[in-house]
Amino acid sequence: MLDHEQVVIHTGRRSRLPVIVAVHSTALGPAAGGLRLWHYPHWRDGLTDALRLSAAMTAKFAVAGLPSGGGKAVVALPEGMELDAVRRRDVLHDVADVIASLGGVYATGPDVGTSPDDMASIGETTPHVFCRPAHLGGSGDSSPHTARGALAALRAVNRRLYGTSSLSGRALAVVGLGRVGADLARLLAAEGAALTVTDIDPDKQKIGDELGAVWRSPDEILAADVDIVVPAALGSTLTRRTAAELRCRAVVGPANNQLATPDVADLLHQRSIVWVPDYVASAGGVINAVSIELHHVSAGEARARVRAIEETVDDLLDTAQRHGQNPAQAASELVRRRLRVTSDPTSAPPMSLRLRAAGPDDAETRHC
Repeated sequence: MLDHEQVVIHTGRRSRLPVIVAVHSTALGPAAGGLRLWHYPHWRDGLTDALRLSAAMTAKFAVAGLPSGGGKAVVALPEGMELDAVRRRDVLHDVADVIASLGGVYATGPDVGTSPDDMASIGETTPHVFCRPAHLGGSGDSSPHTARGALAALRAVNRRLYGTSSLSGRALAVVGLGRVGADLARLLAAEGAALTVTDIDPDKQKIGDELGAVWRSPDEILAADVDIVVPAALGSTLTRRTAAELRCRAVVGPANNQLATPDVADLLHQRSIVWVPDYVASAGGVINAVSIELHHVSAGEARARVRAIEETVDDLLDTAQRHGQNPAQAASELVRRRLRVTSDPTSAPPMSLRLRAAGPDDAETRHC
C-alpha cells in the first residue's frame, strides 16, 4: 500500500460491515472510482481488491487524459450473507459517512454489486457521488457507455490486425453476459460479428440465443478458435495456463483486473497476441459519468471522450510497436509521464492508513 495516498478501513456503525476506501492518487485531481459490494472469504481480501482497483482507476484516468485521480470503495460481505432492503440501506449510508469524512478527496459510483439507485442513497448524505439516476440529475447507468468504450477499443485492434475497423464477420468470444457484457454483445451482433458467448449463470444463455450466438461453457470459451476474446466478467481470467491455451489474435474487453499476474502480459506478447490493458478498454463508463457529473461537460463532449478510446488504443499500439514493448508497458509509461512520477521512490506521495472500529483483529493490518 506504500503507493497509496490514503486508505480508510471503517466498520459501519449501522451495518457493522467493513467499509474500505482506498485513495491511490490525487495527482491529477480528486479521486473517483466505483463502490464494490461483494462477498469475500475475509475482509482483508476486500482490502486487496480495493488496493488493486484504485491503482487501476488512476491509470484509467491518466491514460484517458482526465483531471481525476484513482480510488475505490469496497464493502466486504461475509460469504453467504444476503442483504435485505433495510440492511442494504444501512450499508450505503455507512459508505456515505466514510466518503463524507474524506472532504471531497474521493467520489464514488457503481461497480460490481451496486447500481445508480444505490448512488442515489449515498447522495442523500454526500454530494461526492456519480452515476445517480438520470431523473435525479445524474448520468444514470454507466454500463452502455462502458460497452461503447470497449467497442471503440475493439475497432482499433481490429483495424491493426485486419486493416478495417468494421467487425462484420469477425469471430469474437464474449466472456460474461452481465450488464456490460450483454450490452457489448448486442453492439457486436449489430455490427455483424459472429459471437461465441458464456456466463457462469446458465440462464444467460437466452441472451446468446437472442443474438444467434454459440454458447460455450466458461471452462471452454477461452480456448475457442476465434479472432478476439472479449473478457467481460470478474477479474483474473488470464492466467499463465489460460494464456497458453488461447487461440485468438487479441484479447480486448471491459473486465477489470484481467491478468492473474503481471507477467501474463509478457506471455501474451511472446505469443503475438495483442492485449489492450483492461483499464483502457473498460474506461468508457466512468469517463462518461465523471465527465458529466464531476467535470460538468456536455453529454456530447462526454460521448466524444468515450469514442476517443479508439484513438488512445491506436496510439498505445503504435508506441508499443515503435519501442518493442507490449501495450501494457506502453500504457504504464504513459501513466507515469502524465502523473509526473519518476522511478525515485522518494517522489511517491505520503500514504496514510486509518483504521476506525474495524474489528478485533485490526492490528493485523497495521503493517500494510
